[in-house]
Amino acid sequence: MTDPEEHLGTQRSRPTAEDPTLRPESGPAQSRRRRLAKIAAVTAAGLVLLTAGAFFWFYQHLTGNLSIFDSAGVAASRPPTGPSDASGSTPVNVLLLGSDSRANGNEDLAGGGIGPGNSDTAILLHVYADHHHAVGVSIPRDSLVDIPPCLLPSGKWTVPQHNQMFNSAFAIGGNPNGNPACSQNTVETLTGLRVDHTVVVDFKGFAAMTSAVGGVPVCVPNDVDGFGIRLKKGRQNVSGQQALAFVRARHGIGDGSDIGRMRRQQAFLSALIQKVQAQGFDLTTLLPLADAATKALTVDQGLGTALKLASFVQSLHGVKLADITFVTAPWRYAGDRVALLHPDADTLWTLLRQDRTLDGRSTGAVAATATTASPTRPADLTVPIAVQNGTRTLGLTFRAIHDLRAEGYRQVTAEDGGIDHAVTAIGYGPGHQADAERLAQLFPGADVRADAESTTVTVTLGIDYATAVATPGPSASPGASPSASPGTVPGGIAENVRRADADACSGLSYG
Repeated sequence: MTDPEEHLGTQRSRPTAEDPTLRPESGPAQSRRRRLAKIAAVTAAGLVLLTAGAFFWFYQHLTGNLSIFDSAGVAASRPPTGPSDASGSTPVNVLLLGSDSRANGNEDLAGGGIGPGNSDTAILLHVYADHHHAVGVSIPRDSLVDIPPCLLPSGKWTVPQHNQMFNSAFAIGGNPNGNPACSQNTVETLTGLRVDHTVVVDFKGFAAMTSAVGGVPVCVPNDVDGFGIRLKKGRQNVSGQQALAFVRARHGIGDGSDIGRMRRQQAFLSALIQKVQAQGFDLTTLLPLADAATKALTVDQGLGTALKLASFVQSLHGVKLADITFVTAPWRYAGDRVALLHPDADTLWTLLRQDRTLDGRSTGAVAATATTASPTRPADLTVPIAVQNGTRTLGLTFRAIHDLRAEGYRQVTAEDGGIDHAVTAIGYGPGHQADAERLAQLFPGADVRADAESTTVTVTLGIDYATAVATPGPSASPGASPSASPGTVPGGIAENVRRADADACSGLSYG
């Protein structure tokens, strides 16, 4: 039995509300804790303000880097915005111009020069309404086009000019930094497409951006030592002035033509896009790139702040490399100049105005084709396929690659062709007989044969394929609206196509 006194003693030994150990601290200890709390609060507030201040400073810094051209020079009468898709989204057209101006220190990278700059490079990027596909159209700088009225520094407008070189529009007015609005007006007149944004890059900025991403992997078609460029043949990483020389040089590299140079520029842009997408949002790369890019750019007012520019770039996040196609506007030589080839060029502009792919379909149809299985092939064929041209028909390889991708084959690359083949041949390595026979269904009459030395499937296009895909051009009668039959790419377009994910060493020459 428990002793009552012990029980009471136990109760008395428990702390009560009056116990000093439960009273709030007072004296020096309490004051010290209050001081520490205040210091922590002030420090936290200071860090928040410091971070916000740094962000605000960097934002202002990036915005201050940008140059903005005056919208007063943009024509008052303009083409309409492209058609919207089911979600209400509309396509976006961006004119990318590379200026060869020597102003503002650019002569240090490309040699001296006087007078206004020209548009050394021009690419019209059409981002489809789904914002998951894009086509970049290279416009030859020597193309003979009509230049509409353009605003001069005096406030007067020029009269229309006919049969002028495209790059001369940028020089109208004599401004050392060029006339981007005039180039934009010229493209809208030429294509009937509304240009939503125009972006100009100068030499210094281009070199700085390539350095900010740690260089860009390229394939040099031959040893080059002269004309301001020294590079060894083959794959390598270039940045800064070397990268600038790679995309600008014409003589001594590749086929020495301006068309070949444009294909090299397309390959370079593809590699740059791939490099940036692979690095993602690594701040150690992103911040220097943002700084270099904004210093490099002259933009329209719609992209005139760092926030507007960042929002636009973010809107392109869903466009993957495999869904970007480059095409040079169909062309032919006209003496020392270049004439756009009709009706193929008209067909190209019509397809883009209708927001259709180069084979005449909507991007929704492309997505369905890529994801829906057919009785003759799996939904996702992973075997690599190499395509080479066994004929003298230009552009046949790119046409076949485009058609194969439309059938769901994703790992398709181009290889150099060999001797002439009358009949398309499909060679396959060990373990790929079924893949080759399935592929042969798309090339009726193809010669399917084993190749013990091959590790994949190779398609050598023959004259039979060239004949099968040859189709007469659309009507060129006055007032006719050119169009492409769904599922086919007009010949004048197909021979000028380069996919962004093509091998870096393929298609660097037009010959």
